[in-house]
Amino acid sequence: MDNPRQQTSSASTRRPSGPQGTRLFSTDELNRLADEAGAASTGRASVHEPVLEGANAGLEGRRFSLRAGRQTIGRRDDNDIVIGDLSVSSAHAWIMNQQGHYVIMNTLSTNGTFVNGKRVHEATLKHGDRVRLGQVEFVFLTREPGQHSHMRSIAIAIGVVALAALGVLAWWLL
Repeated sequence: MDNPRQQTSSASTRRPSGPQGTRLFSTDELNRLADEAGAASTGRASVHEPVLEGANAGLEGRRFSLRAGRQTIGRRDDNDIVIGDLSVSSAHAWIMNQQGHYVIMNTLSTNGTFVNGKRVHEATLKHGDRVRLGQVEFVFLTREPGQHSHMRSIAIAIGVVALAALGVLAWWLL
């Protein structure tokens, strides 16, 4: 039976090592490896599974699906969402689903967590909010751009029915 420790990628076996045996990777290589590992999602945004979509160059268009419970965000490899930018702390923030509402909480990061340009310790996110961790910016999406919310569709339908009823009433009175 093969030993899983012997099954390393060819990229990691050829990498030069720094002091103390640390392997060195460029930013491009880290992004490529993250893509291969499936760290980002291409899933569609929904109320039940919102996404953080990268808004900066390098992360633009990359999506990170949010799930129930708590997810950690930071530069360290053991985070649920790993962001390889030096302005992001090793354990920068948490995103938690609290009874259907997603809350972001700063975890004593060096460069702060911002929602719509305002520095926050904790904030409840809503569709379209801009979330910045250090210098890395995301958009919180609960639906696809251009997709109407369910409540908006209901309001439009009620408006159409009301206008039709008024039209019939006006015709009947005349």
